[in-house]
Amino acid sequence: MGMSVTISAAAAQDAEQILKLQYLCYQSEAELYGDYTLEPLTQTLDDLRAELGRSHTLVARLGEEVVASVRAAVDEAGTARIAKLIVHPRMRRHGLGGRLLDAIEAYAAGEPAARRFQLFTGHRSEGNLRLYRSHGYVPVATEQIAPGFSLVTLQKETPVKEYAASA
Repeated sequence: MGMSVTISAAAAQDAEQILKLQYLCYQSEAELYGDYTLEPLTQTLDDLRAELGRSHTLVARLGEEVVASVRAAVDEAGTARIAKLIVHPRMRRHGLGGRLLDAIEAYAAGEPAARRFQLFTGHRSEGNLRLYRSHGYVPVATEQIAPGFSLVTLQKETPVKEYAASA
C-alpha cells in the first residue's frame, strides 16, 4: 500500500528541505526564461528562515519528505500574498498544487484582515497560469521585469465571511 501525501504547517526544521525543493522546482522556470538568477534560486537558508518567520507556510509530505510547499502572508491592505507554490517534479500533474493552493487560501481566508488573494507568475508559465485560472484567479497586472520576462499578477476576492448575529 502506498503512502498518502499529508499537508500541514511547516516547522522550523523544514527550512532546509524547502530550500532544496525550491531550488529543484525553479530550474524549469529558469530554463523557460533563460534566467538562473531568479530570487528563489539565489535565496539563502537564512533568508528563507526569515521569510518563513514572516509568513504562514504549508508543506506537503510523502512520509518524511517535503514534496511541495506554499507560503502566504496578509498585508496591511488586506491582501493575502501567496508565494512560491512548489511541487516536486515527480509529484506534478496529480492535483497536489491545487490542494496546497486550496489549503493556503483556507488559512488566509481565516485571517480577519484578508479581503483578497493575490499571487504572480511568469507570463510563459502556462501550467501555473492554467492552475491559477482554474481556481478563480484573474490577471490584474503585468509588469515587465526584463526583456522577454514579464510577471503576471493574478487576484481573486476572499469568500464572503459570515458574521454571527449577537443576541
